[in-house]
Amino acid sequence: MSVARKKLCVALGVLFVLNIFIICMAQRAEAVTYQKGSTGSVVTTIQEKLSRWGYYSGKVDGIYGSKTVEAVKYFQRKNNLSVDGKCGPKTLSALGISVSAASQSTSGDVDLLARLISAEARGEPYAGQVAVGAVVLNRVESPAFPGTISGVIYQSGAFSCLQDGQFWKPVADSAYKAARDALNGSDPSGGALYYFNPATATSKWIWSRPLLTVIGRHRFCA
Repeated sequence: MSVARKKLCVALGVLFVLNIFIICMAQRAEAVTYQKGSTGSVVTTIQEKLSRWGYYSGKVDGIYGSKTVEAVKYFQRKNNLSVDGKCGPKTLSALGISVSAASQSTSGDVDLLARLISAEARGEPYAGQVAVGAVVLNRVESPAFPGTISGVIYQSGAFSCLQDGQFWKPVADSAYKAARDALNGSDPSGGALYYFNPATATSKWIWSRPLLTVIGRHRFCA
């Protein structure tokens, strides 16, 4: 093969890889959607903009709750957007929020939540993994717990995996998907704030919590 032909093959190979990368990044950006249960800096920005423009009167806390949903619907109605209360690419664009920036900003929350899910629910049914993530997000929304994902996860004594070292083990692939589903509002736990494995639980207090559902080996409680 001639030198010129080799260079052409290399150039075509680089171009192919670049095109695949661009397509993947575009698909990732298009998939960014914020809805009830989402948290983070982008949610704070959404709330700030809606508040500044008179659509939102709630607390700017980075938690996508019911008031944020109603404010987004109000904004969507006034701006001829599909009214679903979710901030997808079109609504984010109308708010002046970069979709690519939004995608990047959520990566830290996804990674942290996935690590917690993997450590606490590795080997559990997929619904159980999502439910563990949802418990974290339900705590973020509750005034009884810290108002951020990191605050909830690192709260002293909240999760045994931080004490026994499980938290620092490799993260299961399914945990990342479960974290994204939980951040996008999926909650198989039914709004639970606690969960435990009855086979290993040593606290009498946890048994006093009202049972909401059982998924796999975990009991999810209010």
